Amino acid sequence: MEGNRDEAEKCIKIATKALEAGDKEKAVRFLNKAEKLYPTDKAKAFLDALTKNGSSAGNGAYRRRPAEHSENNNGAQPEGESCKPEGGDSSKSFTKDQVEGVKRIKRCKDYYEVLGVNKEANDDELKKAYRKLALKFHPDKNHAPGATEAFKKIGNAYAVLSNPDKRRQYDVTGGEEPSSPSQSQGAGFDFHRGFEADITPEDLFNMFFGGGFPSSSAHTFTNSRSYSHQTDHRQERTEERGDGGFSMFIQLMPIVVLILLSILSQMMVSPPPYSLYSRPSTGQTVKRQTENLHVDYYVTRDFKSEFKGAALQQIEKSVEEDYVTNVRNNCWKDRQTKTELLYAAKVYRDDRMRKKAELMTMDSCKELDRLNDLFRGG
Repeated sequence: MEGNRDEAEKCIKIATKALEAGDKEKAVRFLNKAEKLYPTDKAKAFLDALTKNGSSAGNGAYRRRPAEHSENNNGAQPEGESCKPEGGDSSKSFTKDQVEGVKRIKRCKDYYEVLGVNKEANDDELKKAYRKLALKFHPDKNHAPGATEAFKKIGNAYAVLSNPDKRRQYDVTGGEEPSSPSQSQGAGFDFHRGFEADITPEDLFNMFFGGGFPSSSAHTFTNSRSYSHQTDHRQERTEERGDGGFSMFIQLMPIVVLILLSILSQMMVSPPPYSLYSRPSTGQTVKRQTENLHVDYYVTRDFKSEFKGAALQQIEKSVEEDYVTNVRNNCWKDRQTKTELLYAAKVYRDDRMRKKAELMTMDSCKELDRLNDLFRGG
């Protein structure tokens, strides 16, 4: 596997630095890794010397910086160590068959050849061919050089051939590579200009498999040049249809209606005649107090003349119910906060959190106790 040569060299360099720092165990581990990635005489000789000489290989200059190594090796891999320990890079290997498969896709002259179907292939045959190839060349599974480009080419081929209009146009004008090498290099594998897909290869794959392979930051399927070209085509088609704005308006109409109904309902519903807090915006600035629990509330200047007798008693009952509910909720929140602080202080042994919890006044809970005493007394 020629592609692993660079990773093996990195492993050897890391092993050399580890030995200089006095860490023989790490050096042996990375040399073994280098041997598995790409066997070389250099790594084998280095490993044999360490194995035969035992700890003597670490004497002298190699033991000058053990303290420095201990400080820098606190569990994080030193900067530049891209070669992972045992098992870290095994998933990045590739087979000879995968390399040959990528080369075959590169050599294809038209989209039918890419998918391995004839020009009379129906939708089911296209889907079957795409499923097989997409799983085989998805860059999260196939790490051979050029697999990402091959995957994009497969997706583009299916997206074009599965579209009746594009397929009809492609059968007439498609199937030829660009005349100049510069065009081929600039456009990558999307050599059938004018026949780009309207969807990215990754989105197409997710439509088929529901995101069967996890997205990886190591694979970026967006070719900025080709996809910007696709975006321009989509915008042109929308402008040519001329109905984009109207169709968008129709789609948004239900949302607009709901918003208008919500605004109208708020305008039609009159605000409550009282508030637990002073509200200058509604004119509720006159302070009053309920007769039973002595709860403060605020009303407008006309309140006294509009509400008397049974109506006043009903309003004050509502005031007290709202107030008790607020106090109960605030008390519950305070208790939750205090419990969480004490638990965190115990787990992390943090005296600051513990003191903060102990200093909480719990005013809402004290008020709730006062109200309970009044209820029991009543």
